Amino acid sequence: MKKSVFLGTLAVAGLAAGISAAGTLDDVKARGKVNCGVTEGTLGFSSRNSEGKHEGFDVEFCRALAAAIFDDADAVEYIELSSKNRFTALSAGQADLLYRTTTWTFSRDVDLKTSFVGINYYDGQGFMVPKDLGVTSATELEGATVCIETGTTTELNLADYFRVNGMSYEPLPVGGTSEAKALYEEGACDVYTTDASALAGVRASLKDPSAYIILPEIVSKEPLGPTVRHGDNDWEDVVRWTQNALVAAEELGVTQANVAELAKGTDNPSINRMLGSEGSLCSMLNLESDCFVQAIAATGNYGEIFERTIGESTPIGLARGLNALWTEGGLQYSPPFR
Repeated sequence: MKKSVFLGTLAVAGLAAGISAAGTLDDVKARGKVNCGVTEGTLGFSSRNSEGKHEGFDVEFCRALAAAIFDDADAVEYIELSSKNRFTALSAGQADLLYRTTTWTFSRDVDLKTSFVGINYYDGQGFMVPKDLGVTSATELEGATVCIETGTTTELNLADYFRVNGMSYEPLPVGGTSEAKALYEEGACDVYTTDASALAGVRASLKDPSAYIILPEIVSKEPLGPTVRHGDNDWEDVVRWTQNALVAAEELGVTQANVAELAKGTDNPSINRMLGSEGSLCSMLNLESDCFVQAIAATGNYGEIFERTIGESTPIGLARGLNALWTEGGLQYSPPFR
């Protein structure tokens, strides 16, 4: 049994290595689109609108990447993946990357042979309950039935939290967000736990959002970001630096409205290098010289994406918090473009 498991692991690792060795960026260019792994439906992050079109925070990062590569933000195929099958799909080459509210952990990075190339949302696990349950703190959830998605970090965090606090609970395993939402709304469980940002999206999509509250406790660190296969540094660089460009653009005051004008040249060398009027950073990525101009023109900078998709003026209603720029007391920070 141990030998067969070991050989199976080697086979998966070998498959991933073979796909990476082929050169993901070359494959993407030949295909003419990015295969971007997203959630099956988390309002605010990735879901389909009334016209069946994908939209949301993570979707915008997929669009920015496509714009940087093709000068076409619509050159994306959205691969809807569950928590359970996302890493298998990535390893098998079904998806070129995940922008799928995926937490960066040691075992996922090292054992699953994936590379996390940035953090686009700093999150933490929370709990949502019906108001009529009459609780105001997670410490009052003794004996509760909890809807929990299998194959997630939240499953382990939940067990740790209840153990530390000397409480018991009844887990109700579910396969994904859609199933969890349906079971929760029909009253099959008292509590739904996942990343706090996803809870906000689920609550906004319920028939009566005002009937539910998100409890104040945040019980884990959940750094969410893009994930690619190990072994393809060129593709990692493209994904990493496209996201960095969106963050740097906000810090430098480069917006969707002014990026074309600023790309002609400014008095700020940092802007000039990033937008290509000085140097040739994009050519180092094997992309056109205006790759970051196209990305920002397609989606706006990080702050514009945030406010448009999940910010306080949207139904999701999230404050920037830890996701503010470092200059504003948050953690969002891009390495220098030089």
